[in-house]
Amino acid sequence: MTRKGTAKLDELRKIEGQVQTFWESNKVFEANVPLENSETIQKYFVTFPYPYMNGRLHLGHTFSLSKCEFSVGYERLKGKLTLWPFGLHCTGTPILASADKLSRECKEFGCPPVFPPEASKPSADIEAVTPAQGKSKKSKAVAKAGGAKFQWQIMESLGMENNEIAKFKDPEYWLTFFPALAVDDLRKLGVKVDWRRSFITTDANPYYDSFVRWQFLTLKKQGKIQYGKRYTIFSAQDNQPCMDHERTVGEGVVPQEYTLIKLKVISEFPSKFSCLNQLKVPIFLVAATLRPETMFGQTNCWVHPDIDYVGVKSIQQSCILICTQRAAQNMAYQGILDPLRPGHIDIVANFKGTDLLGLKVKAPLSSYESGVFVLPMMSIRSSKGTGVVTSVPSDSPDDWVALQDLIKKPAFRTKYNLLDSMVIPFEPIPIIETPGLGSLPAVTIVDQLKIQSQNDRDKLQEAKEKVYRVGFYDGIMLVEKYKGLKVNSVKKLIQDQLVETNDAIIYYEPENLVVTRGGDEAVVALCDQWYLDYGSEEWKTEVRKAVANLSATDEIRRGLYSTVDWLHEHACSRTYGLGTRLPWDDKWLIESLSDSTIYMAYYTIAHLLQGGSLDGRKPGPLKIWPEHMTPEVWDYIFLGIGDPDDLVKINRHSSLSVPMLKRLRKEFLFWYPVDLRVSGKDLISNHLTYYLYNHTAIWPNDPNLWPRNIRANGHLLLNSNKMSKSTGNFLTLADAVEKYSADGVRLALADAGDSLDDANVKEEMAEAGLLRLYSLLDWFNMTLEILNDSTLQQKSNYRTGAYTMHADFVFENEINHTIELADKAYAAQEYREVLKIVFYELQAHRDRYREVCQGSVHTNLIRRYMNIQLLLLSPICSHVCEHIWINLLNNKTSIFCEKWPELSCPVDRILLLQGRYIDDTAHAFRLQLKQYQSSKSFKSSKFVGSHSVTQFIPPSDAVVWVAKAYPTWQAQILEIMAANLSDDGKTLADNATLAQLLRPHLKAMGRMAKRAMPFVQLVRERFLIHGKQVLQLQLEVDECEVIKKNLSYLISTLGLRQPDGLK
Repeated sequence: MTRKGTAKLDELRKIEGQVQTFWESNKVFEANVPLENSETIQKYFVTFPYPYMNGRLHLGHTFSLSKCEFSVGYERLKGKLTLWPFGLHCTGTPILASADKLSRECKEFGCPPVFPPEASKPSADIEAVTPAQGKSKKSKAVAKAGGAKFQWQIMESLGMENNEIAKFKDPEYWLTFFPALAVDDLRKLGVKVDWRRSFITTDANPYYDSFVRWQFLTLKKQGKIQYGKRYTIFSAQDNQPCMDHERTVGEGVVPQEYTLIKLKVISEFPSKFSCLNQLKVPIFLVAATLRPETMFGQTNCWVHPDIDYVGVKSIQQSCILICTQRAAQNMAYQGILDPLRPGHIDIVANFKGTDLLGLKVKAPLSSYESGVFVLPMMSIRSSKGTGVVTSVPSDSPDDWVALQDLIKKPAFRTKYNLLDSMVIPFEPIPIIETPGLGSLPAVTIVDQLKIQSQNDRDKLQEAKEKVYRVGFYDGIMLVEKYKGLKVNSVKKLIQDQLVETNDAIIYYEPENLVVTRGGDEAVVALCDQWYLDYGSEEWKTEVRKAVANLSATDEIRRGLYSTVDWLHEHACSRTYGLGTRLPWDDKWLIESLSDSTIYMAYYTIAHLLQGGSLDGRKPGPLKIWPEHMTPEVWDYIFLGIGDPDDLVKINRHSSLSVPMLKRLRKEFLFWYPVDLRVSGKDLISNHLTYYLYNHTAIWPNDPNLWPRNIRANGHLLLNSNKMSKSTGNFLTLADAVEKYSADGVRLALADAGDSLDDANVKEEMAEAGLLRLYSLLDWFNMTLEILNDSTLQQKSNYRTGAYTMHADFVFENEINHTIELADKAYAAQEYREVLKIVFYELQAHRDRYREVCQGSVHTNLIRRYMNIQLLLLSPICSHVCEHIWINLLNNKTSIFCEKWPELSCPVDRILLLQGRYIDDTAHAFRLQLKQYQSSKSFKSSKFVGSHSVTQFIPPSDAVVWVAKAYPTWQAQILEIMAANLSDDGKTLADNATLAQLLRPHLKAMGRMAKRAMPFVQLVRERFLIHGKQVLQLQLEVDECEVIKKNLSYLISTLGLRQPDGLK
């Protein structure tokens, strides 16, 4: 479908504006707790991570929040009192850092700034990322800014004028500008949000500031917050922690934990390093690994021949450690080298990788107890880890392929003076049983993907991801005391074992490159900080209970359990940025992942405290001032601690009253817990886990207040490519609505996908959706014109009274079946499936009904279809449905005040089969007719002037033969296929298996034997459409009866000349 002009878009946008005004004036989505009998009412409370307010909302945000939007619409129709509030996050460093950048740029280059030509070019000294296929390499910094280097240029890229940009030097201006735009953009999308409960974070909002201070006082009182040394991104040049705003590259990068495996050198060094052979202390190559549980499978150790390495003294370990200087720099600030002299490195030797090749080392836990050898790997980077890599070819495709290269290429071994005995005898060791890949998964996957060498990088990446994903979450250990245990449950245990036996060291480095403003590469150092003690085993136990009680997919649950297993202390304080200050130490700010864990509780009363004022400058309807919200008041509201009478007496100069306090407490208890939390999959390992931690801590004895359901989705692609400003493949929410209408965008979002895999919004889908919605609106207009005029009804041959046609019963049944299918799909939050059922298929049923009736439809059925179509589609395409409901059908209240439709009668499975049978039969007849019409007997020629014209002669009649049973050979095939159906009835045996099973019967089939496999394929195709019923030997449909009931339709669709021409 293509659109000519903007008339249809303009009409839909006009309708959307009118509908949004109707919703707002009628307060349709404002959720109020009933004053009486509230315990008898079902509620549904859904939340979404409040987006960060340093820019406009884009389609990535919109895709995730659409899951909340559709869910709320459905649950409301199911009769629940629904609440969807929406906050706006301003805590953290990005806003203040951007404001400070603007101030510096104006100070240096004027206001508006005049940048030197060279300085305006994007910096090359920024982190490179892997590009999408077919795209040029771009940095993350360039991608975010669309090629801009300066903050002023970034603001210009948002379409701002110079006088407007200058205002953003004040961080407070950000807190008023972007939140207002976000609310406006979301209103234009038509979200079902109760805007009275919206707020911004930070101490700019005194109510929320007070709430967060109470949260942290409560956590500290419970001993959940501690002070001590924590691993922190650190600038050696500045000798202090390097926060986000102090980085030119690496904003948001955090420390990454590794296990350093100590590989003891047990052979002599080359002669030029003879001094090392005289040392009395042990010498180790140290390899950084993220998977200590695989160390049982070590067959060798890798270094890069051309990388520079150093041998450094470790006073703490009483040994010499060999690694890259970059890794040594990180170790020096973590107490691994000299705990008394942070940053000091004592180098005893410098090596090239070639100097280390052929050394024999002792590999901890490996079954090659006599030692393994140091071998070359060309893909090692000096910028990651230590430059030394353990080799586990059983479970690492990279290791297996690299080892195979050495085994198969004698010249490669000769080049580096490696003996055959250092390489060839070392076979992969089975250590993990991986479902679908066996005990040597790397070997299996390399064979499956036909990977030939280390140069097959894309295939190797695919192999690596699959082996890790399946092996880590579902693999079973095969070795020692861990035999029979799941891999993800023993990782920490094996790491602890290695550390306790002094075979390993815990080590950190930045997860990606971080460059400070001074230009040096940041390291990870141990620094004093306030932190949340997420590593507490007692706390972890409670969180695991919360995960177990969750309604979530297995993949999400696995991710949460895994995070809880490895999670340790989390620094919750910063000295720079916007936010709330620690109540007991106000030089520290609470960081953005820590003030965003229980704010869902604040939603339940926000409308009463600040009532629609985003920054809380004006008190809400209860007229309670922020200073009256003391910790004791919060204790009563959220924990039920204290007596309202006593609180009022203590705060006698406040406006607090006992009824107010009781109402606030009631509001919280009515809405809590959160019924659904929707988020992105990348937040499973941080925010979503912290969310559970904090709920179990604040409400430790009340699991009924813990979250009930978490749903996560994948990242969003736009037109099958990653969204990027630099490539132009980017859409803000505002632009999308302007181009495709709100409902066009909503329809495309529903179609994008529902799993943890990356979803894909297609602009062509939004465009097609816009046109289809307009067509639906047009159909309603035309059809209602007929229904509302008895004369037009008669002219159009519309029927009333009792149902008289077989098609009436079929269509009624299809409508009821659609209600059932839609209910299941909505409940499962499978919105793409919902769209297929309620938008495409239901309209197809309508059109088939009209076709089979030859236009003589029944008015009652058409009116029922109208109601059902609007109700089922309304959670997704809310504006069009509301407009038709109110303005065309003349209902007095919103469609969202209606209830989910009831079935007019139970779904009749036989009627479903009959409807599909007549569709299939008519289609088959038309194909046969087309084939016959191509023959000479159905053609005649006549001369028109001097030209001969061929005419098709329409048939006068036709004879239908109906077989009562399958031929013996087909029946035998169906029996075999049915006998080998999967246990769940959803999967047929593969063709190879069926061919083997049919072989003994082929001789008895005679000349039909050659048709056996084609028939199998035909049944397979029908099985994919209709399911296991196609395997039944006796059809449940009386074919003759159904054909007789639909003779008129078949005669018409075949164009037979005689009115009784089908026999």
